[in-house]
Amino acid sequence: MDFSDDQIDRYARHLVLPEIGEGGQAKLLKARVLVIGAGGLGSPLLLYLAAAGVGTLGIVDDDTVDLSNLQRQVLHDTANLGMAKVESARRRIAEINPEVTVEAHELRLSPDNALDLVARYDLVADGSDNFPTRYLANDACYLAGKILVSAAIMRFDGQLATFKAHEHGDKPCYRCLFGPQPGDPKESCADVGVLGALAGTLGALQANEVVKELLGIGTSLAGSLVLFDSLETTFRKVKVPRDPDCALCGPQATIRDLKTMDYRSGEALCSV
Repeated sequence: MDFSDDQIDRYARHLVLPEIGEGGQAKLLKARVLVIGAGGLGSPLLLYLAAAGVGTLGIVDDDTVDLSNLQRQVLHDTANLGMAKVESARRRIAEINPEVTVEAHELRLSPDNALDLVARYDLVADGSDNFPTRYLANDACYLAGKILVSAAIMRFDGQLATFKAHEHGDKPCYRCLFGPQPGDPKESCADVGVLGALAGTLGALQANEVVKELLGIGTSLAGSLVLFDSLETTFRKVKVPRDPDCALCGPQATIRDLKTMDYRSGEALCSV
């Protein structure tokens, strides 16, 4: 791939990295990533993926910008209050890197649209705020054979994992870690709060893992769960095996059609 002078300047710090170089940057420019949620996690995630030169970013979000979002959702600003988050995100990304194509999906991920959306992209990054969407994203990615990079936050704690259960080996899916989908949460972010900077930390880590997976560099988080405690500033990396009885990726799997599944709509864990 021939880079323009502007691209050589823009991506200079990537081009000098032996692990990325011209070949890796060309891969990023051709990559298509679907980001679920343009909130607290999606904000730093989208900012860093756009800055890295990921060529096409799909954004799924049906919400609008609210004043209470701005404590952590750094993609948006006061001038965009009331605007659809996907439109606010599109405008901000254009300011950061006009070469990036944004595909705005102003909708909620559902069993009717999930497989079609996921199939259009190389990789999915989930920064959603509720269990139904997280389980739906996991199931759709597995059935479509796509890598899923997932993060979650609440209070002062965060977690991060990569799921590639569709590949060979002892690689679990989200259901292997957390079992059947739980009912409505007892606590939401509105009840217990979340540290704004925590969203930046986990979103940036999520972007790091997305780039690694797109380029095939470093050690994949597949098969591991990273836990971050921001009050203690500690990370824990836990090995997680595949569940042989998993309803999605186990040998006796029963989940075949998303439209037959009951993805309950509960209260948001955190409007991240």
